[in-house]
Amino acid sequence: MAYRIGLLGASKIARGAVIAPAKTNPDFEVVAVGARDLGRAKTYAETHGIAHAVGSYAELVRRDDVDVVYNALPPAGHLEWTIAALEAGKAVLCEKPFAMNAEEARRMTEAATRTGQLLIEAFHYRFHNVIRRAEAIVRSGELGRLTRAHATFDAVIPYDPEEIRWRADQGGGALGDLGSYPSHALRTLIGLEPEVTSAKIEMWEGVDATTSAELRFPGGLEASLKCSMVAERFDATVTLTGENGELSIRNFIGPQMGCSFRVRIGDATRNEPTDGPTTYAAQLEHLVQVMRDDAQPLTGGADAIANLALMDAIRAAA
Repeated sequence: MAYRIGLLGASKIARGAVIAPAKTNPDFEVVAVGARDLGRAKTYAETHGIAHAVGSYAELVRRDDVDVVYNALPPAGHLEWTIAALEAGKAVLCEKPFAMNAEEARRMTEAATRTGQLLIEAFHYRFHNVIRRAEAIVRSGELGRLTRAHATFDAVIPYDPEEIRWRADQGGGALGDLGSYPSHALRTLIGLEPEVTSAKIEMWEGVDATTSAELRFPGGLEASLKCSMVAERFDATVTLTGENGELSIRNFIGPQMGCSFRVRIGDATRNEPTDGPTTYAAQLEHLVQVMRDDAQPLTGGADAIANLALMDAIRAAA
């Protein structure tokens, strides 16, 4: 029997992140959507072929025909409605950034433990073959002792006062929406937790439009990250340099939309494969594996808390 998904919010991201991959994955079925406006929920449901629409988040999380709640609300709605869904006996796939800060992430994680329900952060890139292969290369020691690392995620997001990412009250800003990826990628690949040595934030319209930070990982590894909503062009790159060579991925966020994955060892350079399912399809596949106890969750829990703690530290340093 397929797991039944309920969508929290009639969101843009749910279309590609859950609705599309669920249509080709027999283990899932999107059965309901909840929005604060019933008319909007009904229109969304009709557009995407979803059987049920409800006019409140509370009604959505209480539905008996929902097994998994996808929380695609703005970050300001993650704490309340993730906990509500967990307490209603649902597994939750929560969009990134997981919460507004590390304290909220702790409360969400504690609720998952208390209720015995699954809570995964929707870092879709984490489940793709590319990042898993990169992690394996670093762990193999092929690069030698790491000496430097850098990650960037720049995306052009035009200013709009109604755009969530430009609204401070909803948890908008470059660091939360974009920077959570570089911070997570560096922590994932290096496998350690860094300290922030310096940071800089450029504010536009009440939110951070561009953020950069210098980090130091245990053992003296220096690293940096950058994110911007007002950059001239898209850039999503992660590079790790070691004593023996270098690993570099262009578009580690969504390899299915074009990706370059190169590894240089000494004077020899090779291209690693970048094929496979989309990151969103891989995310749903990981979710079903965890729900069936065939895998341990790669995101959420202590990992989500640590990533928010790093972003909190970057804001404090800036």
